[in-house]
Amino acid sequence: MTDPIADLATALGILPRYTDQMGGIRETGRETARALMAAMGVMVSTETEAGAHLAARRAEEAARALPRYVILTPDAPARLSADPGAWVIDHEDGQQTEGRGPDLPPLPLGLHVLHAGDCETTLLAAPAHLPLPPRGWGVTAPLWGLRPPERAGFADFEDLKRSGLSLARAGAGFFGINPIHACFPTEPGWASPYSPSHRRRLNALYIANGAGVATGPLVDYASEIPAKRAALRAAFETFTGHSDFDAFRAAEGAPLTQFAAHQALSEVHGALWTDWPATLHDPASAVRSVPPDRVRHHQWLQWMAHRQLTETQAALTGAGMRHGLYLDLAVGTHPAGAETWADRTSFARGVSLGAPPDPFAPDGQRWSLAPFDPQAIMRGHFAPLADTLRQQLRYAKLLRIDHILGFDRAFWVPDQVGLPGAYVAMPRDAMLAVVRIEAARAGATVIGEDLGNIPDGLQGALAETGILGCRLLQFERDTPPETYPAPTLAAFGTHDLPTLAGWADGGDIRARNAIGRIGDDTLHHGLAGRADDARAFAAMAGGNDAGAMHAALARAGSALVAVQIEDVLEMAEQTNLPGTVDEYPNWRRKLPVAGEALGGDARLTNVADAMRAAGR
Repeated sequence: MTDPIADLATALGILPRYTDQMGGIRETGRETARALMAAMGVMVSTETEAGAHLAARRAEEAARALPRYVILTPDAPARLSADPGAWVIDHEDGQQTEGRGPDLPPLPLGLHVLHAGDCETTLLAAPAHLPLPPRGWGVTAPLWGLRPPERAGFADFEDLKRSGLSLARAGAGFFGINPIHACFPTEPGWASPYSPSHRRRLNALYIANGAGVATGPLVDYASEIPAKRAALRAAFETFTGHSDFDAFRAAEGAPLTQFAAHQALSEVHGALWTDWPATLHDPASAVRSVPPDRVRHHQWLQWMAHRQLTETQAALTGAGMRHGLYLDLAVGTHPAGAETWADRTSFARGVSLGAPPDPFAPDGQRWSLAPFDPQAIMRGHFAPLADTLRQQLRYAKLLRIDHILGFDRAFWVPDQVGLPGAYVAMPRDAMLAVVRIEAARAGATVIGEDLGNIPDGLQGALAETGILGCRLLQFERDTPPETYPAPTLAAFGTHDLPTLAGWADGGDIRARNAIGRIGDDTLHHGLAGRADDARAFAAMAGGNDAGAMHAALARAGSALVAVQIEDVLEMAEQTNLPGTVDEYPNWRRKLPVAGEALGGDARLTNVADAMRAAGR
């Protein structure tokens, strides 16, 4: 007997079940399925309603001569799977081509749209494979931490440039930092760079202007951010204009104006647009209510950030870094930030991205991030994804996509308390094609964070298309690093994992117990398991010290190696303890060594020597 609600959920990509990381099978319940369908704008309360939706969807798909998207080889003729009759192709650059029948002319690299009758098909002219980068290595570090405890404030783009130049002199080929997306400057307590307001705009708080208030090992955002905002406002008031600023505003157009208006409205009505008066929910009309000087101020902030970041990348590549900056793209955006205010249609509502239960998070994780709606981004011809990637690649030749598992299937958690989450299938092949298009356009390399509950086939798809996967020593302790596949980036850990010193001692497990996230039984079991892991790692690497670990990394078969500066400096505390907000000082730790001194630090020099000895 058929179940129209379950059938409709499956048709919309909601997976009926999944296997969690403990090996358990978890079924998608009916209420979860209905909540996830509602997040896509499909509201059903009865089987009759579900059946009607399903019938309409099947009729629509049956009427289509072509699928929603087709992946093509750039600059090569192509033949469609069916004859759509007369068609018009809107090229990415605005040109048009008309024709008839299944044969298409060569199309340049990019995203194009074919119109045939009432149907539209996205034509993704993408290279089949991105080139593998030469063997190399680089350093990752928290941008805010590049000022040492004795210096006031958190680091800025000038600190970033000076630090990167120091590392370039040591031989590093890239310098990786946390996401620098636009944040919530009116809320100093919201420190996570992975919960941005807008991923296509920059965090203006990193503009270099000499501001700084407090010293100490932790950044005091509550005092630093208001002081930084006041200093930037004062600097803007002395700004008399510049032709480059005018050109930037013209090139960025309406999207920049909308973002600037959002920032100005946030200063008056609060950080979350969902709490604003209803009259301000529509960006088109809300922009007109903002004084032009306030809009100009936030446009100026974006221009200043853009200019300083562009100068930084040019300085690093000019100093010999092969890739320069290595930026990080957050997996999602805040559900009530500037990105969802400007683009209401591309994101699912009433759900959050998250992760299924695991041994250290038995209730799963909820990240409070709005996911792309797969149906909506296909209707929108993947433009939001392409624009987001393109913005990052303006400033970097390496880009990490956080939790690229979400390009295959994304874990959605309903807003309703107590309702479990489930997986939603995404148009993986098309999304990876968009990545290849934008990377090829920029001459860049892309790394996908393929860690966690990995879908079958994803790692193979990444390798086949030249998108690098990740290999972490602390997860691969029984695997000789020499056997890692070349299309990967190797590292010891990430910002969400313990440092080498913290891992060997079980510091992350102890921290979770100290704040009540795990009980004593789990603590003791976890510490015993970690001790076994540490012994296995020492046997594989030749020791648990930083020297042995970095030597093992240098030997990795991976094309690229990322060295975490916390491991170089032998720091025990990790940057972020996932699942916590205020219980742990996430995103706040400063480095004990000034960023501009890193390249000359003997510990970093030793790492550089090991990398050179291994042919990196």
